[in-house]
Amino acid sequence: MMPEAVEREFDVVVIGAGAVGENVAGRVVQGGLSVVLVEAELVGGECSYWACMPSKALLRPGTALHGAQTTPGAKESVTKLLDAAAVLKRRDYFTSNWQDDSQVDWVKDTGIELVRGHAWLTAPRQVEVAGLDGVQHRLQARHAVVLASGSMPTIPPIDGLEDLQVWGTREATSASEIPASLAVLGGGVAGVELAQAFARLGAAVTLVARSSLLGSFPTEAADLVAAGLRADGVELRLHTATNSIKENDDGTFSLALGDGTTVTADKVLVSTGRHPALEGLGLESVGLGPDSNGRFNLATDNTGLVAGAPGDEPWLYAVGDAAGRNLFTHQGKYGARATGDAISARANGTLKGAAPDWSRYAQTANQHAVPSVVFTDPELAMVGRTLDTARKDGCNASSVELPIEVAGSSLHSEHYEGWAQLVIDEDRKVLLGATFAGPDVAELLHAATIAIVGEVPLDRLWHAVPSYPTISEVWLRLLEKYGL
Repeated sequence: MMPEAVEREFDVVVIGAGAVGENVAGRVVQGGLSVVLVEAELVGGECSYWACMPSKALLRPGTALHGAQTTPGAKESVTKLLDAAAVLKRRDYFTSNWQDDSQVDWVKDTGIELVRGHAWLTAPRQVEVAGLDGVQHRLQARHAVVLASGSMPTIPPIDGLEDLQVWGTREATSASEIPASLAVLGGGVAGVELAQAFARLGAAVTLVARSSLLGSFPTEAADLVAAGLRADGVELRLHTATNSIKENDDGTFSLALGDGTTVTADKVLVSTGRHPALEGLGLESVGLGPDSNGRFNLATDNTGLVAGAPGDEPWLYAVGDAAGRNLFTHQGKYGARATGDAISARANGTLKGAAPDWSRYAQTANQHAVPSVVFTDPELAMVGRTLDTARKDGCNASSVELPIEVAGSSLHSEHYEGWAQLVIDEDRKVLLGATFAGPDVAELLHAATIAIVGEVPLDRLWHAVPSYPTISEVWLRLLEKYGL
């Protein structure tokens, strides 16, 4: 006989205790409301244990070593190889050895309740939880339920794949040893980052992608990353399908490619995108069913409020990857803070109806200035629109671009190669987007983000003088080329 469920009531129930869920809950508490976080895995989520932190911990030592190797005076003093065991040990440190004690302490110290278990909606404002300790919970939300369930890998339809134990990004970022050879399927951000990390740690890496490398970025920038991968020995098989995969008698894997060739590797990493993790959350119980392909997709307003949820008052929100847009941790946390503030404001009556753009309750930057960085070597950093997307959005846009060849870049490293682009709204004379590619260009990105969000006129931006000699001098060169 099943024990009777424990019934409790909170102002807000948040499903998912990753970085995004934590930020929603923290903001709600600041707003004076009670909140419970429900999490079935580690508190801190994907970014802390299997994505952002471990992947960057794997990448950084190789970038630091390569930086020394390309600087005369330093290159004569450094080894040519990474210490793989030391890199993995440092990775373990940044994941807290996959223990979430410190995150749990933060949750408790912040005044947030934590329930470990699997949660799903059963009715408006009602959540059922199968506790990992065997206890069943029924949670009633007075004001809001927030879906912060993150995303999950999208598995490509490759013959034989579903029957094999291959790596996803989780297995790659938590690997305990470096394979002799690795095949990476996917030319997106995670694929290229992990391909380079494992190549620099000693694996022979082949990257296979159905289309181009980093296709959402300008070609000139993506080409520099491709050159960096090739310099590290990564074999790139672009515009090439993977038709089938099988495991061999010796434990290796063979991939039959669309061009008739075969790739054999000790491990295979499948990194072909992600989609919102919304299955099993009981959305059908509140009238939000899957589409014709069996996928759940939620439409949200600029506060994260889900469209189509039943009831006279707003109550269901989706944030971060669960909302299906801008699958970046930093953007998810930004949206989470806005959503938490909006929930609190609606609860106390200070926000009625829609949230004004650029207010603390609105995620307006999601439409205008989403920054992203590919932490390869060279780095690729982009914010806002590309020239193509700006014109598709109906903007009268132009662009200015040039190689990064300034005093700061030549001092940075020998044979520095970089590229920069600004996308400009010709009607308003403000920035719509910016892209930088090259070693250590990620630190240039926030200036561009500020310029776009602040709609800084170019003739005023001209007066933001870059320090000499830094790579930021490329800003001056770009504006000069534009005609200022």
